[in-house]
Amino acid sequence: MENQKSNSSLKAVIAVLAILLVGSLVYIFKMSSEVESVHTEMTKTSSEKESVMKDLQDLKATYDAAIAENTSMSEELIQERDKVVSLMEELKKSSGDVSKFKNKIQTLQGNMKVLMAENEGLKKQNTTLTIQRDSTVVVLGESKKFNEVLVGQNEDLAKTVEKGSKLSVLNLQTAAYKLKSSGKEIATDKASRANVLKISFTIAENSIAKSGDKDYYVQVIDSKNNVLGDAKTITFGSKELMYSFISSVKYENKTVQVSQDLAGKDFAKGMYTVNVFDKDQLVSSTNFSLK
Repeated sequence: MENQKSNSSLKAVIAVLAILLVGSLVYIFKMSSEVESVHTEMTKTSSEKESVMKDLQDLKATYDAAIAENTSMSEELIQERDKVVSLMEELKKSSGDVSKFKNKIQTLQGNMKVLMAENEGLKKQNTTLTIQRDSTVVVLGESKKFNEVLVGQNEDLAKTVEKGSKLSVLNLQTAAYKLKSSGKEIATDKASRANVLKISFTIAENSIAKSGDKDYYVQVIDSKNNVLGDAKTITFGSKELMYSFISSVKYENKTVQVSQDLAGKDFAKGMYTVNVFDKDQLVSSTNFSLK
């Protein structure tokens, strides 16, 4: 009888231990699965985080290179670069879902494409304006003081290249004529015969520019460095500009042809320079000669 009770108790203990063992195995398996799942998720998150960080580093490198070119857009480029750096710091501190960073990167990448395209356009304009500036310096070499002023204006111009909304002045042309009493105009290239200069230029169509009345200051300089016409001086801040006449234009976002005559007599022989200014900014320049 005692043996039977002992066997029954032993079986009961074994049964309990078996149940506990099975429970432990189930618990261990569940915990292992959860650990594996967490590890997998952490690995995925870490990989995505590295990918996002690589995209941000590429963006920053692109902006650093563009800023080093020192164009008039440097300030805007620096602002966008700082946004990228800020997002990189935020990403370093994060430990969860990186999907919100992906969305922000798409926005930053879109901004970068726009700014890079605009920056390339400005660099090309800079090259053209630099060539014009150098040509003007040579023409006005006889007057050191005026040359220094003009070089300063052109250097300022090279640093403040107008953006997309700025109006473009194209096809600046000048021709000399002999105006007879009958009103007939006869083209000439001889200084002794000319009594009027016809100056014309085109304002290009620009749908995003501000419409309304525009004043352009036209400066005609003869071979002796004299400013012809009105020879009046206007001040823009700390800068002074002497001009020959003002062309007033009503701009309505469409191409406008501008033409104006400058009467005179006893024109000097030699090279002439014609500059067109939008306020104190040189927007077009050309040369012509009279024999």
